[in-house]
Amino acid sequence: MNDVSRTALLRWQFDMTWSLFEYHAERLEEADHLWEPAEVCWTVRKGADGLWRPDFAEVEPEPVPVPTIAWVTWHMGWWWSTALAHLRGRTPPERTEVTWPGDGASALAWLRGLREEWLAALDTLPDPALDAPAPFPWHNDPDHTLAHTLAWANAELMKNATELGHVRMLRAASGR
Repeated sequence: MNDVSRTALLRWQFDMTWSLFEYHAERLEEADHLWEPAEVCWTVRKGADGLWRPDFAEVEPEPVPVPTIAWVTWHMGWWWSTALAHLRGRTPPERTEVTWPGDGASALAWLRGLREEWLAALDTLPDPALDAPAPFPWHNDPDHTLAHTLAWANAELMKNATELGHVRMLRAASGR
């Protein structure tokens, strides 16, 4: 029987999930990023200061807005930047400090850079470290460990990769 460490298993799951993200990311065209798939939609908008900020609400509205690919990539960058800060013992950025880079190619480069940082952090974690209490995203709930955070990040990445792919396929199928 192959005795795989928990860290190695979480890394394997991350790599498998990242391959789904790349499958869709490699097929994106620049116009895909800001394409609005529905009338009720969340996107990113360029402010007077030149920064791209996301539509956002603390309580999810009803109906739930369909996100653009730009919004999904911003969201990924936000939660991943926050998770990385916690993983490294740093102060996480405020949501309002995390802005979209301004174009699809830069957004994908940003996410690929976050992936490299994430893998560098994961590769230094021994299995016993996974049992430490995790401050994110559970606000120091003693029942959640760093292993839970890593599993949550894998699930969040899978959800976001699926959302990105779904919007990409809708746009392609719509002929727009």
